[in-house]
Amino acid sequence: MESHSARIFIIFCCLGIGAAYLVHVGGMDVTSLDIDSSKLRRVVGNLFMELYEDPLGAVRRGWDTIKPGGAWHPSGFIEHKGHLVLEGLMMIIIARFMLQGSSKPRKTRMVGEGLTEDEINELCREWEPEPLYGEVTEFQKTWMENTPTISSHAGRTMTVNGVDGVLDFCTTNFLGLADEKRVEDAGQATMDKYGVGSCGPRGFYGTIDVHLDLEKHLSEFMKTEEAILYSYDAATVPSIIPAFANAKDVVVIDDGCANAVRAGCTLSRAKVFTFKHNDVGDLENTLAKIVAEEKRLKKPLNRRFVVVEGLYHNTGDIAPLRDIVRVKNKYKFRLIVDESLSLGVLGATGRGAAEHCAVDPEDVDIIAASLGNAVASIGGFCAGSREMVDHQRLSGLGYCFSASLPPYLASTTMAALDIIEQDQGVRATSLTKNARLFRQLLENEKKLFDTVSDGEHGISPLIHVRLAPVSTDTSTWDSTELLLQHIVQACLEEDNILFTVAKYSKLDASHRPPPSIKVTVSATHTEQDIHAAVQSLVKQTKKLSI
Repeated sequence: MESHSARIFIIFCCLGIGAAYLVHVGGMDVTSLDIDSSKLRRVVGNLFMELYEDPLGAVRRGWDTIKPGGAWHPSGFIEHKGHLVLEGLMMIIIARFMLQGSSKPRKTRMVGEGLTEDEINELCREWEPEPLYGEVTEFQKTWMENTPTISSHAGRTMTVNGVDGVLDFCTTNFLGLADEKRVEDAGQATMDKYGVGSCGPRGFYGTIDVHLDLEKHLSEFMKTEEAILYSYDAATVPSIIPAFANAKDVVVIDDGCANAVRAGCTLSRAKVFTFKHNDVGDLENTLAKIVAEEKRLKKPLNRRFVVVEGLYHNTGDIAPLRDIVRVKNKYKFRLIVDESLSLGVLGATGRGAAEHCAVDPEDVDIIAASLGNAVASIGGFCAGSREMVDHQRLSGLGYCFSASLPPYLASTTMAALDIIEQDQGVRATSLTKNARLFRQLLENEKKLFDTVSDGEHGISPLIHVRLAPVSTDTSTWDSTELLLQHIVQACLEEDNILFTVAKYSKLDASHRPPPSIKVTVSATHTEQDIHAAVQSLVKQTKKLSI
């Protein structure tokens, strides 16, 4: 109703203004209330006739009307007292706003309004809140009830559930540095001097001199300009990607990337594309489509990244970095490589997948890695150009807001890096030999197991062992996981060998790989250890799969 009245009011205002102008065209005095309608019609008719017969003349006469001295020029308008019309309209508008009532919001009906008290109580009794977590599967129950407890050093053998001498094929202590005496001594000496923690973030009051020493050591080890240290490895990559990518940028990731990379992409809010795992052809097609689409839409310049893992957590295979570098250079993308599992493991001097694939460090724009695997410490780091590193000191959330790495762990990391450099690949050679032997023995049991190939002659020490044949029906994966957990338990209880079932977050459900036993081989394992581990897997699988 109010909108209808407003429209009528506007129409009358427009008619009033139009009538005023027609009065001036006809030369009438607006102070006279006796307006001849026939004269008004004649004026309008003459106007349209002139426009039809002599358009140019009408334009000239129009200009004569509005030019200085013309009838429609402000001086002429005031002379004919036309300002009285405008003043009258303004008075009408002011009166309209003063007299209109205040608008009130429409009353909305509340939930439960109109119900009796008994009906409300009945609804309350029937209501059930949504659970905070999903239903716990049988695999999860079995795993939680039988989680092994370690009460010794991490090493070739450990004390598990009170039993000594259990062979470790579970931890990522690839080079056996977790119980290396030189590493322990370095940590003890630093603990005596600095205590156990810094209790402050790096940017405020948590920077200790050993942190700066470690960053320098890491940059020299990775052959980059500079490095930045993060105190928590799981937050390293999720801090790095959002520091450089935002909503207008593009990130292309390998479909086999683990949760850390995907979490970083989600936090960045960038547009994310995936390519088939280790398929360089599909990567090139994806990049070509992105570039062509942005050129077609004439999008503004943005940042574009390719993100891969040097050695993949979820599959245990190695990224073909040489081919990836060629493709990313062709389409002018930046490359981020997560070297968490490949650091200390791949390459002639343990510098990771880039060294293993003969890729120049300058061709990798951002190198990220965890210190919690082969280096046997905690935390992570990012290495690259000085400008890239300095940007993270203000933009890397895991760096800015987390308490810095305990000083003694910085010292143990430097000691571990020194050992890796000094042994000239001896430990890495032993690790490669053990990994190849484990994979070769599993190849003889193809009827039982399907092992993910690393594409590099079996040198990856991370091995995902799946039951053959591998089912693509995800509805059977829960029962398969439960069977694998029973196999792992039997290996521990009967053969004193520690394995683990690969575990994934429910957030990874849409892209998680098939269930597997995740086996990690160490440089400290003997041939007898490898044979015993494979024999235990074969025996327990045959027994429990019947």
